[in-house]
Amino acid sequence: MATLIESAGRRTLRDLDYAGGLSIQWWASIKALGASLPFIGNRYRWKSSVQQMLQIGVNAAPMVGLMAMCTGFILAMQGASELRRFGALHYVIDLVSIGFTRELGPLLTAIAVSGRSGSAFSAEIGTMMVTEEIDAIRVMAFEPVEFVLAPKYLAALVTVPCLSILANLCGILAGGIFMFFAAHLALGLYARDVMNTIQIRDVISGLVKSVAFATIIVHVGCLEGFRVHGGPDAVGRSTTAAVVRSTFLVIVADVVFTTIFYFTGLH
Repeated sequence: MATLIESAGRRTLRDLDYAGGLSIQWWASIKALGASLPFIGNRYRWKSSVQQMLQIGVNAAPMVGLMAMCTGFILAMQGASELRRFGALHYVIDLVSIGFTRELGPLLTAIAVSGRSGSAFSAEIGTMMVTEEIDAIRVMAFEPVEFVLAPKYLAALVTVPCLSILANLCGILAGGIFMFFAAHLALGLYARDVMNTIQIRDVISGLVKSVAFATIIVHVGCLEGFRVHGGPDAVGRSTTAAVVRSTFLVIVADVVFTTIFYFTGLH
């Protein structure tokens, strides 16, 4: 019994330490974010932010769009198989459009970015820790958070909501393609019904989630990288931990935001 309590206590302390590290790192990145902004910040940091936007956003767009289209088509088919029994096939439009703008668009985007970019952040910073490049940055009187993390954070804050909008469009388009073949509904009429179904609060709630998901992915990936100690095998472990923990925290955050929006009447 004592061993079980000790194990639970150690795990609780590790989790609290991890949450504290994320909070401290987040606040430090907020203070360092100004150096990465255009015009008012350091132009080299801004160039690094643009490069990160290409890596996080532009290069991930085809994968996010394809995932959203497949998911939208599956969601429309599964919904239609049940709603057809009640003669309510037109409600597939509501299911797909609201489901993507509120939930699936931001969540699919976050999972894709977590597996693609979150792991890359951890591997990059972890390698810099192993090769002592982070220590060299500190010796040159640079702050590693400002030099390494802030451009990634700014890029994610810009690109992840944009990718979520792309996922929404692709998922809703896939639903329209299904309705065209299943119910012979013209795409123009489908688009009109979608616009009548979606409200601005649905879009805003999805974008708020996207910003929160971007924050989680970047800071978990970078924190795992900064905590690397040892050799190349430690970099591999940190990369795996970054993907697992960021995906788990994204889903937990999605539950929290959905609950808040539900009880405040925003959904």
